[in-house]
Amino acid sequence: MTAPVPGAPVPGAPVPGARADVDADVFDYRGLLDDHERALLDRLRAWLLDNLAPVADDHWARAEFPHQLLPGFAELNVVGLPYDLPGTPTEGRLLAGFVSLEISRVDSSFASFYGVHSGLAMGSIYYCGSDEQRERWLPEMRSLAKIGAFGLTEPHGGSDVAGGLETTATRNGDGWVLDGAKRWIGNATFADLIVIWARDVADDRVLGFVVEKGTPGFTATKMEGKLALRSTQNADLVLDGVRVPDANRLQRANSFKDTNTVLRHTRGGVAWSSVGAMIAVYEVAVQYATDRVQFGRPIGGFQLVQDLLARMLANITASLGLAVRVAQLQDDGIFRDEQGALAKSYCTSRLRETVGWARELLGGNGILLDYGVAKYFNDAEALYSFEGTREINSLIVGRSITGLGAFT
Repeated sequence: MTAPVPGAPVPGAPVPGARADVDADVFDYRGLLDDHERALLDRLRAWLLDNLAPVADDHWARAEFPHQLLPGFAELNVVGLPYDLPGTPTEGRLLAGFVSLEISRVDSSFASFYGVHSGLAMGSIYYCGSDEQRERWLPEMRSLAKIGAFGLTEPHGGSDVAGGLETTATRNGDGWVLDGAKRWIGNATFADLIVIWARDVADDRVLGFVVEKGTPGFTATKMEGKLALRSTQNADLVLDGVRVPDANRLQRANSFKDTNTVLRHTRGGVAWSSVGAMIAVYEVAVQYATDRVQFGRPIGGFQLVQDLLARMLANITASLGLAVRVAQLQDDGIFRDEQGALAKSYCTSRLRETVGWARELLGGNGILLDYGVAKYFNDAEALYSFEGTREINSLIVGRSITGLGAFT
């Protein structure tokens, strides 16, 4: 980057992740990966910087998703890494976590698309579907030939959706009829397969269904006016007498505990995405502190600026350590609800702090999209809220501490 005129605004921020000399992984957690895994990450990072980074801000500003990138992204073979699927290599959760980090390091909206498709939608079928259903849908989802979405949240049910699910499933002959509405459903405007969670009117069980694109009675309307994750295509869904064959009912989903199995794993993904976003703004802040001149010298030479950078790096380091341990516990098969909840709530809280400090360091330039912080400043609010608010995740942790539920 060309050095600025002393005291003048920096003429455009760096592409997130572009500074090779900024090391945000000071404890070398990446060193836990083997050579094959690091090579895959290097290919992913190069692709993201060459293809996603140049268009991400423009798509974010226009609230449009970069569909044109999906064929190239599919060729990287990073979708559905932890799932044991026929004919495809199974990778560990640690590598999958670093993949989420790298994507979010360039664009949190694209990372949200990835998390919904590879985590929530594929995860629902993998954990709650039969062997036949896995074989029917997951290979095409892994290659991005079919895109997935996950419909749980409702207009009247967010944090209390476990006990207040209003969408209903009624048995009708050899199939089911779904009625209700969903809200905030990522990918749903263009998804081929939408996992819908509904309450069985016969016995109150929470069941999962795969609704295929074009099914009569199903509509998805893009939500407008979002100020965070603008490229992510969130939708309002209406299910009006949607007929689904029993073959599309997830055979291993019989209660909200099964739904929560999916959420337990994907909360870890939000932690990884939070770390990626923190690293993005930290890299921008370090470069800005080096290039921005005030009072005759770079602002990085002032104590208060260095303090902000040190606090940002501490948040990244602590959060990355939590995310790494989450992945290890998942790979070992001993991961618990409270661990995912603690990681999600802690990492997104630190993200909020970190993007705030980065915006502070950049001054007025911190609110301009061109400088690489404003987008993450807004996006942090979405990561902080979805997959369970801080308060709800705190109550999950609190229940594990005391043995007492305090949700109502």
